[in-house]
Amino acid sequence: MKKISATDTLGLSIPERIQLVEDIWDTIASEADAIELTEDDKKLIDERLDAYHRNPDAGSPWEDVLQRLMNAK
Repeated sequence: MKKISATDTLGLSIPERIQLVEDIWDTIASEADAIELTEDDKKLIDERLDAYHRNPDAGSPWEDVLQRLMNAK
């Protein structure tokens, strides 16, 4: 396989670059089990899960967050 640089990708069209990113992401997602969480990552996840369990209504549904973001333009 020929190696390409980030500079090489600038010669691609935007749809080709988007496809490249999707292809790269698919290779990462297919090996997700190989990604190891650090102890800090695990601690943060546990803290956020505990906060959710203490007050599950504190957050906002994705639809509301998206709407706020769209209206912020």
